[in-house]
Amino acid sequence: MTEPARTRRIRGISGVCRDCAAGFTGPVIGRCTNCNSPRLVWHDEIDRLTVAHLDCDAFYAAVEKRDNPELANRPVIIGGGQRGVVATACYIARTYGVHSAQPMFKARQACPDAVIISPDMAKYSAVSGQVRQLMESWTPLIQPLSIDEAFLDLSGTERLHGKCAAQSLVTLATQIEQQLGITVSIGLSYNKSMAKLASELDKPRGFACLGQQEIIPFLADKPVSWIWGVGKATRARLYKDGITHIGQLQQRSESDLVAHYGKFGYRLYRFSRGEDSRPVETRRQAKSISAETTFATDISDPAHLERRLWQLCEKVSHRAKAAGQCGTGVTLKLKTKDFRIRTRSAQLSAPSNLAAEVFQHAQRLLAQETTGTAFRLIGIGLTGLEQPGAAQQQPQQQTLLSDPAPRHHVVEQALDAVRGKFGPHAIDKGRGFAPKQK
Repeated sequence: MTEPARTRRIRGISGVCRDCAAGFTGPVIGRCTNCNSPRLVWHDEIDRLTVAHLDCDAFYAAVEKRDNPELANRPVIIGGGQRGVVATACYIARTYGVHSAQPMFKARQACPDAVIISPDMAKYSAVSGQVRQLMESWTPLIQPLSIDEAFLDLSGTERLHGKCAAQSLVTLATQIEQQLGITVSIGLSYNKSMAKLASELDKPRGFACLGQQEIIPFLADKPVSWIWGVGKATRARLYKDGITHIGQLQQRSESDLVAHYGKFGYRLYRFSRGEDSRPVETRRQAKSISAETTFATDISDPAHLERRLWQLCEKVSHRAKAAGQCGTGVTLKLKTKDFRIRTRSAQLSAPSNLAAEVFQHAQRLLAQETTGTAFRLIGIGLTGLEQPGAAQQQPQQQTLLSDPAPRHHVVEQALDAVRGKFGPHAIDKGRGFAPKQK
């Protein structure tokens, strides 16, 4: 059976207009012959690339600027308090050296004229949902990575939309910009890791492609940190071994890299050659649920730390119950006044999402650290998430000699029922209250 004429024309495309999504063949031209736009993207493989990474540009700040046009030309930082960290900085603020995860006091020093806005997660989540709806109109194969980025697989959508994947993505970017008032950057490639790299090449409001024919020489002179999963520790180890660029990894055999770096050697070998067989997963389950808080002033008092820990345990428990998940482990996070991070973990005796049980284990971990050290941040995470079994979902019959865990279940069911009816702050346990001043 011969291929339909429309599909044949789509697959002959070597250039796409980023404003009207028109496709072009033949020699490279400077402007779109359809709308006269200079925003054209050319690539020899553009009609065959189908995996994309979409990233909303400075998402939180972009939403705030959209809702308040007076902020359009001003540096905007989304973050909390003098002792918090930067959640997002707009591109104007970034020119001053402000970046995500930077301590707020350093961001203020770098950009004293910045407009500081506390995060409004409910608003950002709503906009994220709208972006997701627009993505779903082009493909069902979507893997969210966070509130503002996702992978998309547009394989097989040519005939449905009458466009190659690149044209569909250009149209999607235009829809997001016109309907939601924010911009996105898109990387288009043949697998996930290369699409992620491509999306970093042209920001903001960018569109970049990486194809198989060019990938080996393209990666050769790039730093090893470009490989997905290579963090500070791995990079330091590679540097110690004299490996600073991806081309050096390309010269090593797979068995050699595995011998030196264990299982991670497989990733180093494959990703350094642009190989990535991971599919776009439409049901990517979170591995943990966590919450943390930065204090206005450093805290060393164990009782005060326990009260804040309990509040976080209740928050994590509420999120786990809402998601219908239990965890098998607990991780405590502490940050000292000199910004050193401590993490301590413990395994639960059985999967649970009860605040009392999470707190019970976290409290023991905290007791080992409260030896006079002052902390600026505390956090708690429920790890090893899984769906609860029937036995875990049902309260158990009580006896005088019963383990206290089932009683926790009954008490929390009662608390949850009251909060569900009258609001999240309708009732609280006493351990969350500060003692009265005498």
